[in-house]
Amino acid sequence: MAVATELAPERESTLDPEKSYELVNGQLEEKEMAGGKHGVIAANLAGEIRNYLKTNKRGLVSVEVHFKIGQNERIPDVAFVSAERIPDGGMPEGVAPFPPDLAIEVVSPNDVHDKLADKVLGYLDGGVKQVWLVSLKLQLITIFRSPTEVKVFTGNSNLECEDLLPGFSCSLKEVFQTGLPD
Repeated sequence: MAVATELAPERESTLDPEKSYELVNGQLEEKEMAGGKHGVIAANLAGEIRNYLKTNKRGLVSVEVHFKIGQNERIPDVAFVSAERIPDGGMPEGVAPFPPDLAIEVVSPNDVHDKLADKVLGYLDGGVKQVWLVSLKLQLITIFRSPTEVKVFTGNSNLECEDLLPGFSCSLKEVFQTGLPD
């Protein structure tokens, strides 16, 4: 069971230990397990950011880490934490007690628009500087810097994020590659 919050024993016994849970508004919500394409796209983005960070040393990228975001505990598919916010000794073993600078969510086929919008707003209200929503179906990435400052990357464009990751650029074609390259 992947949840860091202490629960009453009777409640803990009803949770499936094979599943991950997020704490949202005081309630546990099961985090849907990633499908194959979802997982590959998340790994592609994490890999692109990791490659960038190897030479730029601006922070750490993580996959499926619990973060304290406002009153909630969330598990972004991919997250970035800037170097100045990483505690001495590195990332903590359990829940990171702070929000990431960047939270990336790959949209699953079962995701509901209102729930995704609520998640984006919760991330931003909880101190996350940017949220990226990644749509496999539409092959686009939407960057939210605030509820009203939004930028969409689609088609054969390159994804860029100058304010958080200066000089970072990656091909959307590569991000959405879910099979072996030609």
